[in-house]
Amino acid sequence: MRSITQMMPTLMSNTLSKSFLIVLAASVLLVAGGCSVPRTKPAGVTDRSGGSYEPTPPGYYRVKKGDTLARIALDHGQAPRDVAQWNSAANPGFNPNVIEVGDLILIKPPAGAKPARVAEKKSSPATDKADAPSPESSKSEMIAEPGIRLSWPAKGKVTGEFNETNKGIDIAGKVGEPVMAAADGKVVYAGNSLRGYGNLVIVKHDNTYLTAYAHNSKLLVKEGDTVRKGQKIAEMGDTDTTSAKLHFELRVNGKPVNPTPYLQ
Repeated sequence: MRSITQMMPTLMSNTLSKSFLIVLAASVLLVAGGCSVPRTKPAGVTDRSGGSYEPTPPGYYRVKKGDTLARIALDHGQAPRDVAQWNSAANPGFNPNVIEVGDLILIKPPAGAKPARVAEKKSSPATDKADAPSPESSKSEMIAEPGIRLSWPAKGKVTGEFNETNKGIDIAGKVGEPVMAAADGKVVYAGNSLRGYGNLVIVKHDNTYLTAYAHNSKLLVKEGDTVRKGQKIAEMGDTDTTSAKLHFELRVNGKPVNPTPYLQ
């Protein structure tokens, strides 16, 4: 019969083997059980912009990453208010402040649609009496003559020419210097929701022409105002840019064109 002393190595070896197996089994259970552990962070949102969609119907635009309703309207020569109105009429659940990648946005007026109602211009301390529009220029629709002729919207040196990356021209100046409407029209946007433009004014001259005035320090008009050529509509600034300047764009049917040949 073996003594306890002789049996000790065998007992210790068996004990260690069992302990190892227990630890190994516990590790396996922990790894397997990890799949059912609740997430501490929500799953990432999938960007659907690369997904496949049906062809975009005529008169519509499919939303891409980074789009805003105001930018979509500007790029298609429309007033943001009109675009919001058309889509709300077609879809009562439409929210102009919440658009998602892949959504279809109506960018052409539906049959029978009327332009968004224009607010009646009121005098304000920020606007000089000399700048008030004449009765002739206060008609419900401002019609620019073919081959629109524009006046310079600001005084200063042109420091940025029109090209593939710069959709307008840049006119250098000082903060607070006047920015003037380049032609008669109606203000269809006044705000700062378009990234890269800062405080922006967009004037619609007719169904073909829009002009845009960016980086202002102060806006002196509001959406719906009727303005006339040469009227002070803003003050130059450096919002969303590195130096005081006016970025001026001319859009023809929504497409940016070089405004220099049109300026007098």
